[in-house]
Amino acid sequence: MSTFKAPKGTYDLTPPDSAKYLAVREAISAPLKNSGYGYIETPGFEDVALFSRGVGESTDIVSKEMYTLTTKGGSELALRPEGTASVLRAALEANLHKLGNLPVKLWYSGSYYRYERPQKGRYRHFSQVGAEAIGAEDPVLDAELIILADQAYRSLGLRGFRILLNSLGDKECRPVYRDALQGFLRELDLDEETRRRIEINPLRVLDDKRPEVQKQLTGAPVLRNYLCDDCKAYHEEVRDLLNTAGVAYEDDEKLVRGLDYYTRTTFEFVHDGLGSQSAVGGGGRYDGLSEMIGGPALPSVGWALGVDRTVLALEAEGIELELPSTTSVFAVPLGEEARRKLFAVVTQLRREGVAADFAFGGRGLKGAMKSANRSGARFTIVAGERDLAEGVVQLKDMESGEQTAVALAEVTEAIRTRLA
Repeated sequence: MSTFKAPKGTYDLTPPDSAKYLAVREAISAPLKNSGYGYIETPGFEDVALFSRGVGESTDIVSKEMYTLTTKGGSELALRPEGTASVLRAALEANLHKLGNLPVKLWYSGSYYRYERPQKGRYRHFSQVGAEAIGAEDPVLDAELIILADQAYRSLGLRGFRILLNSLGDKECRPVYRDALQGFLRELDLDEETRRRIEINPLRVLDDKRPEVQKQLTGAPVLRNYLCDDCKAYHEEVRDLLNTAGVAYEDDEKLVRGLDYYTRTTFEFVHDGLGSQSAVGGGGRYDGLSEMIGGPALPSVGWALGVDRTVLALEAEGIELELPSTTSVFAVPLGEEARRKLFAVVTQLRREGVAADFAFGGRGLKGAMKSANRSGARFTIVAGERDLAEGVVQLKDMESGEQTAVALAEVTEAIRTRLA
């Protein structure tokens, strides 16, 4: 028994369950790969200032949840709590926006870290697949990303999710709303920390999940009543594009998301089968983030979908993914000569793209066949001294139980023919 355990609030992915997570990552990324998005990978840690500027000093992520460290050289770093700021930083550093083909469309997959109270669906280490379209202000782009996420979830068989949609306005109309909201919130009976948030980013108070706060928000100014004509027209086009594509959504005037950088379109994917942690993903437009972190004006939009949350959603709907077997052929040698001969066969099968495994450790026939059964292999190759003396191996179909003698020199071709 190991004396070490995974840190609190984290988890290990081990076979066979890990195959579900890989399948979910592949399903989410597949529509992106088919729509012009290229893969990007960033470091697991970044300069603390990247997140404090971009995500926002007032957010819980920055003020309470970031894992930070000081290097031996005195640099202040943070384990990345989200992906957008890192991806935009990397795109700017590589000058991808100067290559003349905007928007820069990128997708990524990785682990993220937040110090939170661990509970089902909320971990301190979690996995996301994300997509960002950098450098274009176009409602078609917003709609595209929402549609691709919807397509990904439906390809997994999910039907119990809902898309919540809102507009947060822009630098022209949001300040007017901000003033009105601050005036309303200052009159409420709120704790000192929430009052501090009113002055920094009052929209974040609307995102407060505490019942004692929510009940006081009845009658709060509604952002849609303050949208300028341009933001209204932009949002209506996003809605029209989703309607035309047949993607159902719900207008949610209280949806603000938890990050400071969002502007105009914001959306969230929720699944009611997950209890209080119902969000499985979300995103929106962040037209000013590039300038916040020292770059040029680059209007952008993106989302991140939680892999762990998506797996929980699949379980909530009772969906079993059809996962391909990791092994097609399992070789069982009986004796030293058979070990050498069958290992050569397994090596050749692997070179030809056939998933093959081997009974290691010199186990007897009974134990080796149990391993073959557990592997899920379609065929098992068994060979002993008598078989090799006759130049054959025994090829067993694990589904039908039929076993036939096949010439050793022809077994690779025989297996490829049967698997075709």
